[in-house]
Amino acid sequence: MSENTLKWSYLFTLSLIWGSSFILMKKALIGVTPFQLGALRTIFTALILFTVGFKYVKTIDKTAWKWVALSGVFGSLIPAFLFAIAETEIDSAIASILNSLVPLQTILVGFAVFQISSTKRQVLGVALGFIGTALLVMEGADLNPHQNYLYAGYIVLATVMYAFNVNIIKSHLQHLKPLTIATGNYVVIIIPALIVLLLSGFFESSRLQNPELKMALVYVFILSFFGTALAKVLFNKLIKISTPVFASSVTYVMPIVALTWGFLDGEGFSVLQGLASLVILLGVYLANKKA
Repeated sequence: MSENTLKWSYLFTLSLIWGSSFILMKKALIGVTPFQLGALRTIFTALILFTVGFKYVKTIDKTAWKWVALSGVFGSLIPAFLFAIAETEIDSAIASILNSLVPLQTILVGFAVFQISSTKRQVLGVALGFIGTALLVMEGADLNPHQNYLYAGYIVLATVMYAFNVNIIKSHLQHLKPLTIATGNYVVIIIPALIVLLLSGFFESSRLQNPELKMALVYVFILSFFGTALAKVLFNKLIKISTPVFASSVTYVMPIVALTWGFLDGEGFSVLQGLASLVILLGVYLANKKA
């Protein structure tokens, strides 16, 4: 398989996996709190990755560990909590559309921090993306007055962190294997995740007797295995054989998958929200389009 075909295969596989992650988080939150979800997702993923990748951790040189740690914190640990918190107030489909800001944030972070130049077309794309985001959030707040759409800010913050992660991997970790990076990430972040889980009250008898806990743990495990462990390795491979902006373009297709799941689960979606979503995707397209 050619490298070009391979990178597109990774892109659509990741879109399917990550597009399904939002509904899994929504279902898991029925039986666990947002902080428990973020912590359990991190711990389960770490244990999965350690079984296949721990032997490669020793190949990480001392100078790379700070970048591996930053990649883990920005690319996995904090976003796991931010998305869980956000989905307590906003629909899973809306969360996925807001997540499509990642390519735009990648350009902004690349320009501001990593000195990667931007074109006028990319600037226009960024502007359109944020206009679409504002429309989407305002319409969502009108349609769902019982939901606090300020929680969309958690997802916007997570997209900034994802953008840092993409640029960190491309700029400083290209010499490491994707599985090595992913495993190294979780060597660093499993300890804080365990601390959060212990402080969250997860092991209290009343929590453990919750009849919805067992199903929530099943959803978290599926989310951890496919949506984090497997997807993390595939995404690192995608970054390695493509560009940061192409890799972050996985968010093109994710909203389609997530919207389908949301519709099947009874989530509402207005015409104006659809138009706002198209504005966001148009902005992402313009920002990624080659001259």
